[in-house]
Amino acid sequence: MQIDLTGKAALVTGSTQGIGRAIALGLARSGATVAVNGRTASRVDDAIAGLLDDAPGASFTAAPGDVSTAEGALAVQGLVPEVDVLVNNLGVFGSADPLSIDDDEWRRYFEVNVLSAVRLTRLYLPGMTGAGWGRVLNIASDSAIVTPAEMIHYGMSKTSLLAVSRGLAKAAAGTGVTVNSVIAGPTHTDGVEDFVYELVPRDLPWEEAQHRFMVEHRPQSLLQRLIEPEEIANMVVYLASPLASATTGGALRVDGGYVDSILP
Repeated sequence: MQIDLTGKAALVTGSTQGIGRAIALGLARSGATVAVNGRTASRVDDAIAGLLDDAPGASFTAAPGDVSTAEGALAVQGLVPEVDVLVNNLGVFGSADPLSIDDDEWRRYFEVNVLSAVRLTRLYLPGMTGAGWGRVLNIASDSAIVTPAEMIHYGMSKTSLLAVSRGLAKAAAGTGVTVNSVIAGPTHTDGVEDFVYELVPRDLPWEEAQHRFMVEHRPQSLLQRLIEPEEIANMVVYLASPLASATTGGALRVDGGYVDSILP
């Protein structure tokens, strides 16, 4: 399949590293002009410089701002007034004793992982529906379905994101705009490396630590390894393209078979 996003403008939140960076790179390599988002201008500028090293000639713009706040979301929209593709990737995660998580931490996870997506969709969806074409993609997690005991607050937020995605797809029905969520499985990023070492001894070499983490904490994985960010990005790029015009309201898994289900 030939995916051509030439002429499309995309915004990927939390795209200075990890899965977000891989998505920004994939979209740009397919021809889109991609707005790179992070909390500070310096970090965004550094990320764009690195992305251009990986994709010379690709088109990136800077869209710094903390979209976990209403003010930050409006600031980003001020820099990028309209987009054809919105990828709500920003998220926080970590392990915690569920009974030790206080109210402020529950609220923080909801603000960052759920309301950031709601705010930006509210800002950009009217422009998409008015144009008769658009893509909203929310990056969810296997934890939305298989809630880990050590990450209940994270799982809760990603379950909420699935509901938001389905509901907003209904709000966009018949407009030419699709709304989907992508369920990412355990993925190899710098942040996940830190998380893995919260659960296995820090003196283990990375390959051994990764293997032990998968065996002890994610034994359901059929892939039996961490997923690479580019593998998540491949699904996102497809869903962002005209080729996915009949896919909306869905929760599509790129989880390495982690979720024990025959449904997508």
